[in-house]
Amino acid sequence: MPDPLTPPEPEYAALCRASAKIGADPMLIQAAGGNTSIKDGNVMWIKASGTLLADALDKDVFVAVDLPDMRRAVAGGEGRADQPAEFALVRGGLRPSIETSLHAVFGQKVVMHAHCVHTLAHAVRKDCRALMQAPLDGLNWGIVDYVKPGANLARLVSAVAKGPVNVVVLQNHGIIVAGETVAQTRALMMDVHERLRVDPSAPVTPDLTALASLVRGSEFTLPDYALLHQLALDPARLKQATGGSLYPDHVIFCGIGATALQDGETPDQAAAKLVNAGAPAPAFLIVPGKGVVVRRDASGANHALIRCLVDVLLRVPADADLNYLTDAQNYELLNWDAEKYRSTLNG
Repeated sequence: MPDPLTPPEPEYAALCRASAKIGADPMLIQAAGGNTSIKDGNVMWIKASGTLLADALDKDVFVAVDLPDMRRAVAGGEGRADQPAEFALVRGGLRPSIETSLHAVFGQKVVMHAHCVHTLAHAVRKDCRALMQAPLDGLNWGIVDYVKPGANLARLVSAVAKGPVNVVVLQNHGIIVAGETVAQTRALMMDVHERLRVDPSAPVTPDLTALASLVRGSEFTLPDYALLHQLALDPARLKQATGGSLYPDHVIFCGIGATALQDGETPDQAAAKLVNAGAPAPAFLIVPGKGVVVRRDASGANHALIRCLVDVLLRVPADADLNYLTDAQNYELLNWDAEKYRSTLNG
């Protein structure tokens, strides 16, 4: 008999290839976000928390979990469903993704979850349900309201993902698709990605001279990704960016919302004000009318999620009514041990 902890080939190799490809595309995945999985009998192989899909061909990023036990825990409303490490078939190594339960509730063999920028440009809007009806027409899809990633979200998805439904939009979060083969599932994800495609607004020229002067001798510098400056150059987009948090990974890796400098304030002064108020040091700051500055010691994950914010907001109309996370939703993410673990691994 085959070893139950031997990944199912050749589909596992196909999953690694597909995972690496989507993981390298910042329009689909940012930092340690997103995850993929494949089921083989009573075992589900899923991306480990804090690992990168982009590394799937070079590193062991998947862990095996007890699929029937996880499904029982989710269906029974058990608290342990939010402790995916309890379901790992090999203890002491990497932890299964915090979204293991989300994959387990699908009957299909292969599941892929992404934080697709085009999906987010729709899913952060209050009118997202109506907005997506036309572009997703003909697909077997559903949508669920935002809740913190984990077992409660999995239960909401389980109620929607019945029968032929194999696409579920997660409000303020992303997209999850399912299929019987890796090729079929990736093709479905890319189909949704293209159907929801939104062209970005035309960029405006930032004031790089003023920004360079502002950051001289400070803890901040100019970003490599030039489009970040667009957060500062349109009053409506500035208001959207500073209005609050739009999806979980921004909160985890960049803190709550975004901060704009006040008139006459330096970046270091703005950062110190936030830290003195009990907030973490900001990964970036918006300089209204000028551009964006980032911390010199910002991590790769910080940069990826700052980029995601501008990539999303460049595809959201200035007059769109956005659905921001509440204070309670922000703080439950910041105080979540599972996310602290993931953030530490991906610092």
